[in-house]
Amino acid sequence: LAVGWGGRMDAAWAPSPGGCELVQSIMDCTGRWLSSIPGNLRGDTEELFLDNNTIQVLSNASLLLYPHLWHLSVTRNRLELIEPGAFLSSQGLEVLSLTDNLLFTNYSLTATALSALPALRMLDLAGNQLREDMVSVLVSNLSSLESLSVARNIIMRLDSSTFTNLTELLELNLEKNYIFEIDNAFEGLQRLQRLNLAYNYLPCLVGFDLTELRVLNLSNNVIEWFLSMEIDDLFELEVLDLSHNRLLFFPVLPRQSKLHSLLLQDNRMSFYQRLPNGTSLANVTMQFLIIDGNSTNITTVRLWDELCHSNLSSLRLLDMSQNEVWGLPDDFLAQMPSLTHLKLNQNCLEAFHLPEEDPLARLTELDLSQNQLVELGVKVGTGDILPSLQLFNLSTNRLQALPPGIFTHTRKITTLDLSYNRVALCPRPGEAQSLSCVDIRGVETLSHLSLAGCGLQGMGGRPFQGTSLMHLDLSDNRQLLSGDLAWLQDLVLTLQVLSLRNTSLSSTTDLSALSSLVRLDLSGNCLAAFPTWLGALRLRSLDLRDNCLPALPRDLPQQAPLGRSLRELYLSHNPYNCCTLGWWDALQQARGLRVPDGQQVTCRHGPSALSPGALPQPVLRSCQWHTANMELLYLVLALPTCLTLLVAFVVVFLMLKEKLLKMVKNRCGVSSPY
Repeated sequence: LAVGWGGRMDAAWAPSPGGCELVQSIMDCTGRWLSSIPGNLRGDTEELFLDNNTIQVLSNASLLLYPHLWHLSVTRNRLELIEPGAFLSSQGLEVLSLTDNLLFTNYSLTATALSALPALRMLDLAGNQLREDMVSVLVSNLSSLESLSVARNIIMRLDSSTFTNLTELLELNLEKNYIFEIDNAFEGLQRLQRLNLAYNYLPCLVGFDLTELRVLNLSNNVIEWFLSMEIDDLFELEVLDLSHNRLLFFPVLPRQSKLHSLLLQDNRMSFYQRLPNGTSLANVTMQFLIIDGNSTNITTVRLWDELCHSNLSSLRLLDMSQNEVWGLPDDFLAQMPSLTHLKLNQNCLEAFHLPEEDPLARLTELDLSQNQLVELGVKVGTGDILPSLQLFNLSTNRLQALPPGIFTHTRKITTLDLSYNRVALCPRPGEAQSLSCVDIRGVETLSHLSLAGCGLQGMGGRPFQGTSLMHLDLSDNRQLLSGDLAWLQDLVLTLQVLSLRNTSLSSTTDLSALSSLVRLDLSGNCLAAFPTWLGALRLRSLDLRDNCLPALPRDLPQQAPLGRSLRELYLSHNPYNCCTLGWWDALQQARGLRVPDGQQVTCRHGPSALSPGALPQPVLRSCQWHTANMELLYLVLALPTCLTLLVAFVVVFLMLKEKLLKMVKNRCGVSSPY
């Protein structure tokens, strides 16, 4: 829960007395090694920033010259004391930031100084090693406060005496403390709307009754259960964050609320309405033992009834990822007609069934990845299925097929991730009903498709017919390119991004027909030479990592059209030859071309892996000798051959000399004595 502190105006900074910088009425003295507030600043200063200095004390006379001050920031100093009269001349101060100081040393005197600020609205005391009793003293007379941050302190327990008299408080930030107990600490905060208790040690929250609260952040605690007060009052709660806790059950929420975002990521939550062996626990109750001082209360809860009593009709975002959910209760999703984003990834789901009536008509994102799904239950033919769905993530499951015709009724889907399932695409019309395959033909809205690691083998037919795919990931399919590549013909005009990582691609595989490509990933293959067909593409990004390339074409930056369009080239983890690095020098001089992984690019010289940009002199000399020796070797090999050919020519000429002369004489008609 971020606490905002006024912004600075955009304008040209100008130097001012004291080494500070001035813009209009804003004075910035950040990082000037100041040990006190300068006394020669402009008297009409309204905002003063003294961050990152060495100030230890704000004396009674520190601010006398700045009566118009409304915003003061003294963060990251060594501030130990604010003298009682320091703010007497700054009665209009509204925003005060004192984070990362040492105010615990003289907190009582500092509290007296703060009490002289009748207009103070925002106070930040984060990172001052304050205990709860110190906080109580510091804020006891600040009834005008609207926003308070005491984050990153050493608060352990909150009770009714901690925040007395803060009747106007709207925001309270208590994150990153050591709070393990809260006892009626917020009863007097009738206007509180935003409460941040993240990164503490709260074990549970029972009897939640803050009806005016709109945002509650309880993430990163050790909460095992969340129980709201059983009242029919309307709660203003809109956002509840219980992520990264130890929840065992779905939280018991207010019966009436405006909740639109419920974050339950990374807990231990499951539903026990039915066990995997078929046993029903629908009528089983849970008893919570609540010990408060000398009194003991037992609260009995029928989890499924309580779940039904909670009004979730306004819920738009539900994140239950990283839990232990293996199945959802009956009609669980039917209670959420406004749901637009549902995240159930990283659970134990083996099946997922969409509700039959009004099946999540507004849902735009559904993430079921990293489960154990073998079945996706959908009744096809009864109307539109997920009519608003745009993103569908089913990756890393055990699916082998999807319900036939499922995408016929998802009229807005743009992104589908089926990676790391054992699925195949339907290759020919009419086979979707009889074969275990996924039919995406004719899904005109589909633009992003991932089929990585699906065990695809040489596809036939036209599996992408009628689609407008722009992004296609076919990585980790080792036998994908083993057959004819005619199945790519329907992607020629639209496909812009293609990933063929780890697909056993060879240099002879020709993909030059995909003329619309702008990003191509060929990493993780066994390319031993730069594919010549790449020169015909207008790529902006090319990934050649993890191949077997000894070198690249020296004229790559000049190749048209590739050299003119290429802006990003990944090259690391290839066995380049240190003695043939002319191509590397050419790349470094190419204008507008980046090699983002250039620091990881190495070349081989014997057993050593070296950086091509900083070859040692011995290596350079060795390469020169190697080049010279190779030239000499070629000369030595060529010279005997030339001499042999010359001798053979002379011998043949001498043997055929007389015959040649007779032939010339006969043809020319001139007699010659022999």
